[in-house]
Amino acid sequence: MPPADHPRGTAPEEPGPGLDVVHQLRAVTVELDLLAADFARRNGLHPTDLRALIQLLDAARSGTAVTPGRLGAALGLNSAGTTSLIDRLERLGHVRRLRDPHDGRRVLLEVDERATALGRSFFGPLIDHVVGEVETMPPAELAAVRRFLAHVRTGIEEHREQG
Repeated sequence: MPPADHPRGTAPEEPGPGLDVVHQLRAVTVELDLLAADFARRNGLHPTDLRALIQLLDAARSGTAVTPGRLGAALGLNSAGTTSLIDRLERLGHVRRLRDPHDGRRVLLEVDERATALGRSFFGPLIDHVVGEVETMPPAELAAVRRFLAHVRTGIEEHREQG
């Protein structure tokens, strides 16, 4: 008799390789979300605070200046929500507001070194594990993984844009 927890009482289908990869990606996403939530909880952060810090760190790594407006747009926040977020991160000592040296009217955001160190102390072992795995991969496999992840990210962005 088919299990009752499947639609219309049907038995689960064996996933093909594509569906298996989707399930693995979902499992990785869930685990990363749980890890991020644990980090946020331990450090008195809201999950949006963590997403903001990641946005700012990624921007710094790519040499991109971030204004409050750009951060708010990236996170889907309105102006008041963005101001509240930045105020909270600034009070916690994770972010600084700086005047743009080229345009004194413009405010730029910067992650404090202590926030970077805090993140590294928590996520560092996982990062080291992933880097270690990647370093064992032959160049062709690594190129395939990068291509695949880029395509997945593009698909996610397009899906999000379509609403």
